[in-house]
Amino acid sequence: MSESSRTNRRVFLVVLDSFGIGSEPDWPDFDDEPSNTLCACATSGYLDIPNLTRLGLLNIDGALESPYDVDLAPVAHPEGAFARLREKSAGKDTTVGHWEMAGVISPKRFPTYPNGFPPEVIEEFERQTGRGVLCNKPYSGTEVIKDYGEEQLKTGDLIVYTSADSVFQIAAHEDLVPVEQLYEYCRIARKILTGDHGVARVIARPYVGADASNFKRTPRRHDFSLEPTGTTMLDQLKEHGYDVLSVGKIYDIFAHRGMTDYVFTSGNPEGIDKTIERTARDFHGLCFTNLVDTDMIYGHRNDAVGYAKAISYFDSKLPELLAGLREDDLLMISADHGCDPVTPSTDHSREYVPWVIAGPRVKAGTNLGTRPTFADISATILDFLGAPALGVGTSHLDEILEA
Repeated sequence: MSESSRTNRRVFLVVLDSFGIGSEPDWPDFDDEPSNTLCACATSGYLDIPNLTRLGLLNIDGALESPYDVDLAPVAHPEGAFARLREKSAGKDTTVGHWEMAGVISPKRFPTYPNGFPPEVIEEFERQTGRGVLCNKPYSGTEVIKDYGEEQLKTGDLIVYTSADSVFQIAAHEDLVPVEQLYEYCRIARKILTGDHGVARVIARPYVGADASNFKRTPRRHDFSLEPTGTTMLDQLKEHGYDVLSVGKIYDIFAHRGMTDYVFTSGNPEGIDKTIERTARDFHGLCFTNLVDTDMIYGHRNDAVGYAKAISYFDSKLPELLAGLREDDLLMISADHGCDPVTPSTDHSREYVPWVIAGPRVKAGTNLGTRPTFADISATILDFLGAPALGVGTSHLDEILEA
């Protein structure tokens, strides 16, 4: 296909954060339980996804294999192309999941801290910020402010906590620590946390409220990620003159690399609306969206009802998103890991993720089977847009497009 025939092509890649579709074979190595986030949502009785079903979500190999008894069924004639993607990277978190779908495999796990961060990290952080540290252990983000927030308001110390993921999280009341100051503390932590202590993300977690009974986290969360360890799809596109539009936390996940335009969002509804708005834009390249509420608000809180309603809301907006596609556009829907809201754990789960592909020229009913890496997404996108390949993953362009 000639370069000129790709001139007006656009791809809209939407990540339904943590929307896994069943345990990968190595789930025991990640201290998981058998999981299937999709089917867990269906147990709530609130999952209503006719449009995703129509495109082929439930036709994906193994998507309905789960520990749960659910009333879900594939359609006879799906309208999209679809696949099940296995993660090749050694992880089950936001950073490695997004990096892999963008063409960077992470063979080594990021460090985690089940017993809290060591003294050399905490003492240096206290020295550089001039503030003490509270907590320093794995904790629920909502519970940690209930348990330590009032003490923070008395002492001025920073609440530092982690999770099963490779994260250093700093919670601070906005009346005590202005948000921009909290971001500066995160930048200090990011510089400290390198080498052996190079966690995937440092996360600002501002909150408000009068006391423990009504403390509430605000939407001004901000992630400070490590830079990707290789050339990503975003880098490749930007370097070769394509537009790369970020919606939501994509800009932070890739450490501000490879984007030509970005917008932060207050949650999934705004992220969906901003993506739909961008279908009316004239650009040539990629619009990359992360919808984080499914993971942050519902998955980590074991709220299957809320999770199901969030996916159902996305599904209700899907016709509007599809209507904005032009003749040479593709819409891809995927995820970065699992976060099963029914298992006792509140942490991420090592799951396959869906890859649903739609557009005017997509061959209806194309089942790409189970693919060995999320990087097939970036390989296919680069091929579709006519950009140089990264040599990671496999392009399925010839299989999914009508001649």
